Amino acid sequence: MGILGSGNSAALRHVFLASLRRRRLATALSLLAIALGVALGLAVQLIHTAALDELDRGMRLLSGEADLQVVGPRSGFDDAVYARIALHPTVAAASPLLEIQARLPGRDETLRVFGIDLFRVAQVTPSLLPIVETAAADGEDPEGSDADRPDRLAALQPDALFLSPAASTRLELDAGDAVVVQVGIGEARLRVAGSVPSAGVGQVLAVMDIAGAQQTFDRIGRLTRIDLRLAPGIERGPAQELLRDLLPPGVTLLTPEETASEVTGVSRAYRVNLTMLAAIALLTGGFLVFSTQWLAVVRRRREFAFLRALGLDRNSLERGLLTEGALLGLIGGIAGVLLAYLLTALAFRLIGGDLGAGFFRGVAPQLRVEPVLTLAYLGLGVLAGVAGAWLPAREAARMVPARGLRAGDEAEVYQARPRRGAALIALSVAALLCLLPPIGGVPVSGYLAVALILVAAVLAIPGATVGAMRLLPVRGSLVTRLARARLAAAPGQAVVAGVGVVASVALAVSMAIMVDSFRDSLDAWLTRMLPADLYLRASDSGASGYLDPDAVARVAALPGVAGVRPVRFENLRIGEVREAIALIARPVQDTSGLPLVAGTLDPPAGPGTDPPTWISEALADRLDLGVDDPLALPLGEQIQTFRIVGIWRDYARQQGAAVIELETFRALTGDRRTNDLGLSLAPGTDPVEVMSAIRATLGDRVSEMILPGELRSMILQVFDRTFLATYLMLAVAVTIGLFGIGTTFAALASSRQKEFGILRHLGLPRRRIGTLLALEAALTAAVGVGVGLAAGAAIALVLIRVINPQSFHWSMDMQLPLATLLVFGSAMILLAALAARLAGRQAMRQDAVLAVREDW
Repeated sequence: MGILGSGNSAALRHVFLASLRRRRLATALSLLAIALGVALGLAVQLIHTAALDELDRGMRLLSGEADLQVVGPRSGFDDAVYARIALHPTVAAASPLLEIQARLPGRDETLRVFGIDLFRVAQVTPSLLPIVETAAADGEDPEGSDADRPDRLAALQPDALFLSPAASTRLELDAGDAVVVQVGIGEARLRVAGSVPSAGVGQVLAVMDIAGAQQTFDRIGRLTRIDLRLAPGIERGPAQELLRDLLPPGVTLLTPEETASEVTGVSRAYRVNLTMLAAIALLTGGFLVFSTQWLAVVRRRREFAFLRALGLDRNSLERGLLTEGALLGLIGGIAGVLLAYLLTALAFRLIGGDLGAGFFRGVAPQLRVEPVLTLAYLGLGVLAGVAGAWLPAREAARMVPARGLRAGDEAEVYQARPRRGAALIALSVAALLCLLPPIGGVPVSGYLAVALILVAAVLAIPGATVGAMRLLPVRGSLVTRLARARLAAAPGQAVVAGVGVVASVALAVSMAIMVDSFRDSLDAWLTRMLPADLYLRASDSGASGYLDPDAVARVAALPGVAGVRPVRFENLRIGEVREAIALIARPVQDTSGLPLVAGTLDPPAGPGTDPPTWISEALADRLDLGVDDPLALPLGEQIQTFRIVGIWRDYARQQGAAVIELETFRALTGDRRTNDLGLSLAPGTDPVEVMSAIRATLGDRVSEMILPGELRSMILQVFDRTFLATYLMLAVAVTIGLFGIGTTFAALASSRQKEFGILRHLGLPRRRIGTLLALEAALTAAVGVGVGLAAGAAIALVLIRVINPQSFHWSMDMQLPLATLLVFGSAMILLAALAARLAGRQAMRQDAVLAVREDW
């Protein structure tokens, strides 16, 4: 066993773990990197888990005891369907609902209003039953049978509205207050008559009698959903098959679980992409742990050799170093967990539960401790620390004690061999992974390809360093020749110092290319989609406001208006796709058209030909359709066959969209309402004067009037804010990489004090030694930046060509921001040189005689 037996484990723990305190800056940077990765990943999961849980509770609340749900388009379906369904022998109870997104004038939000049959809803969804609160205010006894009858009658009043606790809090409304809702370009006044106490604390919704809702919102004879409770002994599967025959086209029958999955599935790609970004950040933290642990192993090489000579076996030495890495991961993970809960609380307070993406509007999630998620991410932090310490631990365990005790032996550690074969294998596997389809809609292979590209970049550093040093001229100043010779002879130094730079640069470059490409493509898309001179809308496409033909005609007749382009939005349910798709009815062939990626805007027309449609890339992918294929769409509760004549790029609707000519839509449906109105102005017309005239003509119920340039600028600002968190995270990663290279060269300078002492004896001034360190750092950073640029471009290609199309079903044109990348790379090199120069000042202060006098 030797002198160091099993009874000295406490002493060994002190030997290994005390080194973390001595390396304060390096340890702090490793902890910070791991903490940020854990915090970002866990915060994303906590936010979305809370939002999804609250959404799931809301769906269960709205589903109640329903076994099946008849679901139609947003505009609803004929309420005659209810009579056919309710009388079917498989149905024990049926509850009709009308869901309205009511726009509230003067507010930037809508209110989700459910029209319910008060006598039917109790049999299926009792949690939606309202409680009238005005009776107690009038001095009536709120308890007993005598109070129940007036309560029930009061709830049947057509203007009675009942708010959930969350809606009452958000809107700051109490019983007896008036609520103004927009209908078309007019308004209706409702009265808060009570509450929906069973709605829970997180659901922002309102309830009113279904007849009152149909009358108030001009939806006479329309329903959007029917909740069904099946007769005893009837299974859902057979019942679905029987009841589907009673439904008109465009109306489907879903289980409550399927209805919930439609909502949660929309946010999945967004959630997965943020999680993968956090995982890559955690991987960068693991690289930084590797760098700091490798340097620690080099600096303590003789210490470990001495311990080995005293009897410490290889396995114990390796376990001790892995324990150091695990402790780094554990402490960083704990800090990351605390930071994640803090970020989650701030996110709920500032931006809600959707991270600004708009997937969970109307949901007010609450912060809760998630033990399983917390332990999982804490484990990932420990895993990152252990993974980063694994190679340095193996190197220390393979060391021969006799050599390790010899002065200058640490230089052998930096003689890394080029790993060109391993790097090529990693890149080849990454390329093959890019050819694989997504798994369950998630581009798992794409993310694995990104990780392999990062691994290949790290493996390429030694070979790239040797190759770059060969390109430098042999002649030059003494300091240049010394720096070149050092890196050419010891490329492993560049691996240790440059791995953090490569990882952070690769991530920063890839995101810069992807974001710039996305932004440029989005700008071009907006230009094609916004051809008019002025736009106005009554409300969002899903809300209760709209422009009727009379309002459109009055706007078209205003002075200075040369023409109008109405747009009508609807959603449809087609048999091949469970989720509803968007339908856009607009003039296509006589305008600037659509941003096509295939097909034409001017298809040949002839007798007997199906009307044309243009589908988005998302819909084409989901249905596996192409140009000239037929597409059946349910319009006017009838199936109408269209011919696909083009596929267009759409960044607004992830579930897919189909565009048809507006006149075709009106002829098939009889619906002449308009959501958006584009105005072409006569030359020389002032848009501000036209906006004033519209306000005077239509009143203040037009929710938005905006110039296309302002709208494009506003959307791009929202785009930039959406990626702000990404920019901040990448800035932190780059900063950590710079600090990492600084601490690396500080440690290198400390371990090379004898070398610097000899150079001092040979006449090299102290200032020139600082220049040598700065030049070595600059060359190392230049190699790291070069490899990082190549890796970042490859990762950006995967993001643009693989991950984004598989996640969101859209394409973009790749753009290289060359000027930005050049400035960024140059700044990284200069800052690395400055950081190394400052970090090496302590080593240069030591007396030259003392530096060379040390014998071991």
